[in-house]
Amino acid sequence: MLRYLGSTKNLAGCVGGLAGIVLYLTGVVGSFWWAVVVALYLAGALLAPGEKVKLVPDTTERLRDSLDSLVASVSSSSMPPSTVDTVRRIAEVLADLLAKPARLAADPDLQHAVVRLAQTDLPLSLETYLNLPWWFAARRTNAGEELVAQLGLLEAEAHRVAERFYSADVDRQADHTRYLRERDG
Repeated sequence: MLRYLGSTKNLAGCVGGLAGIVLYLTGVVGSFWWAVVVALYLAGALLAPGEKVKLVPDTTERLRDSLDSLVASVSSSSMPPSTVDTVRRIAEVLADLLAKPARLAADPDLQHAVVRLAQTDLPLSLETYLNLPWWFAARRTNAGEELVAQLGLLEAEAHRVAERFYSADVDRQADHTRYLRERDG
């Protein structure tokens, strides 16, 4: 019910109803003004376009929050400082992309890559490392090396995704530079 109150159909119906009241106040309609108001409301509500169906929920806000909590959790853990810095850098790139949800939604493959990185790949790498018993991880030096390698791969992938995301902006900037050079000379 609350969703309908803010819908396009209700707003168009309200405009129609207000038009009916204006018609009554100006003396165009007589004693059946309420029927005119109802009829104009219904006409507006029925003729207005419906809300767009959105089957895929907008997860960007939730993902940004989970990235923030992931970085906070990792910062307070016993992970090596260099890995914490890498996690922060990856989260910054992903959060920047998630800050533009409409633009991200325009490219489903890109959106999938960002969601996969933020929701699956990064948390899985960190959880796997952090769930190792400290005494086991301390004896196996390659456990930390594996995490560093995984984070390096994830950071490289995050930058590749960001390059795809901003490729139109980079092209536009290059076009403008060419234009300015041609204009100058």
